[in-house]
Amino acid sequence: MALPSESDTDVPSAAHPRAIRSFVTRAGRIGSGQQRALDELGPVYVLPFAAQSLDVDAVYGRRAPLVVEIGFGMGDATAEIAAAMPGRDFLGIEVHTPGVGALLKRIGAAKLTNVRIVQHDAVEVFEQMLAPASLAGVHVFFPDPWHKKRHHKRRLIRPDFVRLLVSRLSSGGYLHCATDWQPYAEQMLEVLSAEPALANSAAGYAERPAYRPLTKFEHRGLRLGHGVWDLVFVRR
Repeated sequence: MALPSESDTDVPSAAHPRAIRSFVTRAGRIGSGQQRALDELGPVYVLPFAAQSLDVDAVYGRRAPLVVEIGFGMGDATAEIAAAMPGRDFLGIEVHTPGVGALLKRIGAAKLTNVRIVQHDAVEVFEQMLAPASLAGVHVFFPDPWHKKRHHKRRLIRPDFVRLLVSRLSSGGYLHCATDWQPYAEQMLEVLSAEPALANSAAGYAERPAYRPLTKFEHRGLRLGHGVWDLVFVRR
């Protein structure tokens, strides 16, 4: 996600008039293939935001463990994980239209039936569309680190939002975060460790679980000697 300019200001939502959002919505360039996917597949795979609990079994046509990914970017990891785990259902949340179109292209190309998308603020989706104790897992891969100290309040992994995530996890469900920005990794570890309903699956940072694929940016970063930190916590 692109960093904000100096002129960016907080944009409150209707549901949270004083809320500070962890993202800035921008109009990105949409390729012709992405637009075609939006037109053809969007009506099937993109769920409208609604201020009521999602009927998960009806949406996917079956009963299976549900994993939610927040901020899936262009959807590479989402599609790869969903293809490798056909026995699980996946709900991707993303606000940027080009990313939604890109994931829809991957869904169509791989003929995935276990992925759906909501294009909306993740906080409101978790509050209003996802029932308590309904999720097997939550993925938060490479969220915007908001490097500048005065922007740290925008970071997604904060105590209040973690409490909301935990409330939607079933017992034994997991929260998996990953970042390539060490100061954010340190903050994540501090915040997650302080949540009494979560237990760390590792002594500190976790080894990258086999199901999380390396992104092209991560491959490049690792070649340059940059670090990547995974954190996997489990609901008690």
